[in-house]
Amino acid sequence: MLTDLLSALTAHARGQGLNDSQWALAAGLRKETLSRLRARTTCDFATLDGLARAVGARFEVAAAALPATTADGHFPAALQREEEERLLEFCAMRKIDPATWRSAGPAFFMAGLATMLASADGFDRRRYLALAEALHPGATNPEVFDLWLARSPVRPSRFLPSLAQRTRHAA
Repeated sequence: MLTDLLSALTAHARGQGLNDSQWALAAGLRKETLSRLRARTTCDFATLDGLARAVGARFEVAAAALPATTADGHFPAALQREEEERLLEFCAMRKIDPATWRSAGPAFFMAGLATMLASADGFDRRRYLALAEALHPGATNPEVFDLWLARSPVRPSRFLPSLAQRTRHAA
């Protein structure tokens, strides 16, 4: 994400005729700092804000409210139709990036969902089981998955056919 932000800000700087030295100076940074940022994956907000302000741009931070969870934080407190639709769309994308999955819900819940998908037609069993373990070590253990099945608001008998229908239409 930092690379994308810096690319967009660099385009603004170039559009204003600024080279890196001029841009860094306007942001109150050394040129070397700007150069090093391009090789990094993280940066403090104040530095990015300074670079943005130097080219007349600004950053806004938006926080999305996460759905309520059970007292132990392992499951969504409830699964309304809208949330189930979001999960179906999410699963239909077939992304296997743990960070993306972590941002989509409680780790244990998402690990169980990945374990469930490992048994679904058209989903790479090995990769989804590895994803589940990355999200919550032990999630693929049969006893742990039984616990997930007992407590999860997702019902495989409803979810998997809906997902299959959705992925058929997407193909």
